[in-house]
Amino acid sequence: MQKLLDKYFRLTGSRTTVRKEILAGTVSFFTIVYIIAVNSSIMSDAGIPVEAGIIATILTSFVGCFLMGFGANAPIVLVPGMGINALFSYTLVQGMGLTWQEALAAVFVSGLLLAIISFTSLAAKIAQAIPVSLKEAITVGIGLFLAFIGLQKGGIVVASQTTFVALGDFSSASVLLTLVTLLITVFLFARNVPGNFLISILLGTALAALFGQIDSKKVGHVGFSSGEYRSVFGAMSLDNVASAAFWIASFSLALVVVFENIGLIHSQLRMADKSEAFDRAMRTTSLSVIASGFFGTSPTVATVESAAGIAAGGKTGLTAIVTGLLFLLSFFFIPVIRLIPDSAIAPVLIIIGGLMIQSVRNIDFQDFSEGFPAFLVIALIPLTYSIVDGIAFGFIIYPLLKLALGKGKEVTVLFYLIAGLFLLNFIFHAIGI
Repeated sequence: MQKLLDKYFRLTGSRTTVRKEILAGTVSFFTIVYIIAVNSSIMSDAGIPVEAGIIATILTSFVGCFLMGFGANAPIVLVPGMGINALFSYTLVQGMGLTWQEALAAVFVSGLLLAIISFTSLAAKIAQAIPVSLKEAITVGIGLFLAFIGLQKGGIVVASQTTFVALGDFSSASVLLTLVTLLITVFLFARNVPGNFLISILLGTALAALFGQIDSKKVGHVGFSSGEYRSVFGAMSLDNVASAAFWIASFSLALVVVFENIGLIHSQLRMADKSEAFDRAMRTTSLSVIASGFFGTSPTVATVESAAGIAAGGKTGLTAIVTGLLFLLSFFFIPVIRLIPDSAIAPVLIIIGGLMIQSVRNIDFQDFSEGFPAFLVIALIPLTYSIVDGIAFGFIIYPLLKLALGKGKEVTVLFYLIAGLFLLNFIFHAIGI
């Protein structure tokens, strides 16, 4: 079996082992498993029953990871994306008036649009049109975003009415547990202990249990209504396909899935030293988005938490396969998974953020026309709490600044078009379309 896995996933050539890949896939799973509860909750706000949302999230994540693992041999996890799920429920359904069935059809159409881009030379041309400074800025911005999410999960920073964010309550047991677990994680990672992130998550969970910070109410039987899910699977409706609202919704979703995935896949493949897998990863992602519409959830994206598995040693698609299998097994272990506290997950996200920020050294800040748009991307991804919105600001200002400095010819025609699409997207949102 090991020889077969080595041959298919090219483990030896990627300087990894089956054991490392299993550990990495497990770490990726534990850092992203929260999506099961969170995504189903957001989908319920669109009218999809919670139980059906849980099943849809698990199945979509399982299929997405398998597509990425076998189709692209990349250690990237595909799950319904945070942010785009809010776009689905609160903008498409509650704001634009689509039914959730019509919104699922819009997800399907956005997947087809992504497939057209990914299965032609357009994906590579778009990636080539994006300046190096902005590509690096996306990696750094995502790193800061990930660290910010970790700091929030751990209670180290909290919301503030006056300053938006503030230092958390260091007398809180959960915050102290986060800090202790962070020290343990830093030590294990610095010492390059095999399975460091997984060990830290397990130790963090044990510490939380020891100090009574585990909510025992989360343990119990979780029932699923297959009948409810049967009403969601394949329920997308094209009844409203001729309306302007449907196509605005579809193009809005497509805009997000294209550029969010380009940014995330590029940064994570570079982190895993597998940049050559970009085209295959984009193609499998498009198939996963199409499947999302059938399974009954918002589009999948290459999740930022994939970086945790990559940092844990994941180099090949076997990492994604392991994560996908664990998603499938989670049907039986959701009560146990829910026991893992944020204080055990937060340190992993914080450290990964610190690793990703190293790409800032590759940005030429001496050239203002390169450095300032990159700065906007870096700053606004975490500050807007949206990867695609942060990217949009930098992409819009880049050609404008080049034109102002008489360097307009340095920008490709395709990039001007991309910037124009982002600007139109902002205009549509501003006027409530």
